[in-house]
Amino acid sequence: MTDAFAGTKQLLQTTLKHDGRNYAPWIAFATFLSVTSVIVYPWLFPDARDRAMFAGAIGSNPAMGLIFGPAFDLSTTDGFNAWRALALGGFTSALGAILVVTQATRGQEDSGQAELLASGALGRGSRLLVGAGFAAIGSVMVAIFAWLTTILFGGDVWATLLLAATFTASGWMFAGVAAIAAQLGSDARTSNSIAVGTLGALFLLRGLSYSLDVPDWTVWVNPLGWMTETRPATGDHWWPLILAVVFAIVAFGIGYALQSHRDFGQGAIAPRPGPANGNIRSPWRLALRLNAGSMITWTVAFVFVGAAFGSFATSIEDFIGEGSPIAAVLESGMVSPDALTSAFLVTILTMVGIIAAVPGVQTMLKVRSEEIEDRVEPIIATATHRINYYGSNIALAFLTSAGGVLIAGTIIATIATGADIGVHFGDAMLQVLTVIPAVWAVVAVSVMVVGARPVLMLAAWAGIIGSFGLTFLGPSFKLPDWALGISPFWHIPYVTDDNATWMGLVWVAIAGAILVVIGCVGFGHRDLAK
Repeated sequence: MTDAFAGTKQLLQTTLKHDGRNYAPWIAFATFLSVTSVIVYPWLFPDARDRAMFAGAIGSNPAMGLIFGPAFDLSTTDGFNAWRALALGGFTSALGAILVVTQATRGQEDSGQAELLASGALGRGSRLLVGAGFAAIGSVMVAIFAWLTTILFGGDVWATLLLAATFTASGWMFAGVAAIAAQLGSDARTSNSIAVGTLGALFLLRGLSYSLDVPDWTVWVNPLGWMTETRPATGDHWWPLILAVVFAIVAFGIGYALQSHRDFGQGAIAPRPGPANGNIRSPWRLALRLNAGSMITWTVAFVFVGAAFGSFATSIEDFIGEGSPIAAVLESGMVSPDALTSAFLVTILTMVGIIAAVPGVQTMLKVRSEEIEDRVEPIIATATHRINYYGSNIALAFLTSAGGVLIAGTIIATIATGADIGVHFGDAMLQVLTVIPAVWAVVAVSVMVVGARPVLMLAAWAGIIGSFGLTFLGPSFKLPDWALGISPFWHIPYVTDDNATWMGLVWVAIAGAILVVIGCVGFGHRDLAK
């Protein structure tokens, strides 16, 4: 057993020294969520009337619960912080842990670093243990920074400590999930997709469990539901964290057991071998071949997303029915049921759009990974022009994202129409189509980054992160329209509104086209693998 973990301490120290800064963005984002909550809440909602109006606004759009979870108490600063930061802070910490574990295991095997390390006095299980240790330490740092900084700005000591502890627990649990996924995937990209897909599915199911009339057990079978049930500032339940620790230990045990039975550089899910004789004669078919597995996975995912969101859309009647808090607002004439339904549908489709941008960005990042592996230069050394190669991948990225929107959107429109909640299929599908230009504009950011400045790879995700933050966090900051308008999704019109303006989408399309041109020009003139 000792030999299996030989060299772990030295490798962990080296990893923390050289790669520890890579955890900084995850620490910063979770801390930002918590700190800004306690800073802006007293400023934006100074009295009971403002807070009651805000709670009513959140309740009038139940789609927000899919992202932030239930709002147990929006009348206090710490209750607002728990609602706004718990789900997203935990998601951020979990995502950082997944990437760290995958890089320390399959990422190093793919790059050849693992083979070099194995040539020394390093045990077979050391790299997995180092990844687990790195993720565990990083998750703790997320909690420490968020806790200390938040109480410095006025957050309650114990409520904030419990909130921060959920960040750590989320990171530990999904570091364990990543340890298992690293043994299943054929490479680092596949392993990441398995782990992140699991995180995304559980995140969505957690939101649905609290938003729909479902049995309580649907919350307790979901590890992310345990974090919500800690209820910082309203219940302060510490015991669900014990479940998280047990889950992490069991998951790491399974991951280690699987590692001892797989071949080095291979996963339990073996890649399908290519044909004996190459039959790909165009960059378009090559792009399809390289991304086929991802496209199939995302197609299944969008069927699931469409079914889940479609079922959620039918719940609008429960929120506007007699006796609900929103019923009083409707009776006052401040908003009509049709307007509320339209806003609800647009919010759901916006979430679909942001999710649909992810496979598009992944397709563009695949271009960069192929470039780094020196597989692009032999292609463009033939009669294939650079722009043809890059343009084929851009087209595939756009089609994949648009296809995701159409698949999920069609299912949502079908379910919503059949539920007789005042949604017409034609109007719903038109609303689905209005989301696609915004999604393309987000993907265009990655086109520009990969084409013109690939050294800034993290910036390829800027469109998704920025759009999500402005769309779903911006209103809680009461940001002005010009700031919210930076997000392409802010310009989506309500198609059932007679006064809807479509000019915003035109400008979104123009901005996206400009980004694509910059990316193509950059790719056509820069040195490869630079």
